[in-house]
Amino acid sequence: MSTAFAPRRLLAATAIAFGAFAAMAPSAWAEALNLRIVHVNDIDRMSDSKGRGGLAKLATVVKEAKSGAENVLVTHGGDTIAPSILSSIDQGAHFIDLLNQLGIDVLVLGNHEYDFGPAVMSQRVSEAQFPVLSANSIAPGGGLPEGVLANTTWSFGDWTIGMFGLTTPTTVERASPAPVTFGDVTEVAAAQAEALTEAGADFVIALSHTTVSEDERLIEQAAAPLILGGDDHDLRVKWFGKTAFVESASQADFVTVIDLTMEKDEDGEVSWYAAYDLINTLGVEPDPEMTAAIAVYEGRLDAELNVEIGATATALDTRRPSVRGGENAFGSLVADAMRMAVEADIGITNGGGIRADREYAPGTVLTRKDILAELPFGNRTVLLEMTGAQVLAALENGFSKIEDVAGRFPHVSGMTVVYNPAAPAGARVVSAEVGGAALDPAKTYRLATNDYMAKGGDGYASFLEAKVIIDSTSGEYMASQVMDFIADAGEVSPAVEGRLTIAQ
Repeated sequence: MSTAFAPRRLLAATAIAFGAFAAMAPSAWAEALNLRIVHVNDIDRMSDSKGRGGLAKLATVVKEAKSGAENVLVTHGGDTIAPSILSSIDQGAHFIDLLNQLGIDVLVLGNHEYDFGPAVMSQRVSEAQFPVLSANSIAPGGGLPEGVLANTTWSFGDWTIGMFGLTTPTTVERASPAPVTFGDVTEVAAAQAEALTEAGADFVIALSHTTVSEDERLIEQAAAPLILGGDDHDLRVKWFGKTAFVESASQADFVTVIDLTMEKDEDGEVSWYAAYDLINTLGVEPDPEMTAAIAVYEGRLDAELNVEIGATATALDTRRPSVRGGENAFGSLVADAMRMAVEADIGITNGGGIRADREYAPGTVLTRKDILAELPFGNRTVLLEMTGAQVLAALENGFSKIEDVAGRFPHVSGMTVVYNPAAPAGARVVSAEVGGAALDPAKTYRLATNDYMAKGGDGYASFLEAKVIIDSTSGEYMASQVMDFIADAGEVSPAVEGRLTIAQ
């Protein structure tokens, strides 16, 4: 590694000798290849937060990496056009433009690339000056979505590096990809690795936006010797005997720089080893050119969004573990605003829809920009009519993946729930009350939720069985309802008050 990275190392670069991979296609002997990979994933935030992350600091890391090596690839593990404040207005166009200026080499589709539907995804892909991969995205008719590639290759001297992309099939629940569907990641990985090898690739890399369990399946399969991951927001560098796995947290808070050395013997078999530099961008100076480019977009937002709407008398915490792990004051505020806006009996919204990942001290004056940062997806509130049994099924789904810190975790209004996270998924709700009375399986309730969940997103299949009173075309934006709720009150004081209680 270049010594330019040394002062910012979270961990010292560690070289590990890896064995030869006989599965690689035989070819003529060539000089050893030194290839540097700069890998990031899950970055939708333009600027730094508390001195860490953002595109300007990432641009500095990329420039330093390129200055210290002849052969460099900059890879992105997906989730970039959403969610963000500006993406709720321009559907992610600004981020593609900034990535073009950054000079990345490849992006895999993440679930958030489908947040605005496949047509918008393909529009963003058409604007990208780099290949966008997803071998397992299946358009109607069986092909790939417009503009998306299954794989790509690069030539470095006598070496050919192949890369294929994978998108988590859970995208059907977590975004809005319909009518696009997704093939099994291991089946597609095996086929892609074989196809690239037969086409002459000397070394194959998987660029995957996949869940932890899907990561484990890919690692066990060992279809590719190197997997560059995304989706989980984890900082991981692991070696599994046949396969190395790398994921770089999120938002470019950390950037992983991988120095690969590859050699071929006279029979064409490839051996390789790697050194990893995990760069904490807290100590990185932002790149002036990217800073200027970001300022142009931020300036467009300021006039409209920096408008004060009210204050919070209590502390608010919208960090990922807080909104996905238990009752949360801001989640309750959102559910209350939705329920009251449509005069529903119950309000339910998902923790994964709350995205700013920050804390607010008591007395903080809230702005439109704050609320759009928290609710960036442009979701609308819908009103459903459903039975208590269907509501119970929705709650069971909401608590079904607590151990995964999943975004489906429910925040409620107009009801209280006791649940047991240690019980089997599907049997975790101990009791539920609406308006002080036990939830009646046979009774009909009016329920407010967001249009994403109403379409079965995040696994809320029981919402698909409900009668729709206000649909997504007629519903108002959630963010607007929350803004109005705060503005009408002048000062809000949401708190954790026992709406969601863990059984003792």
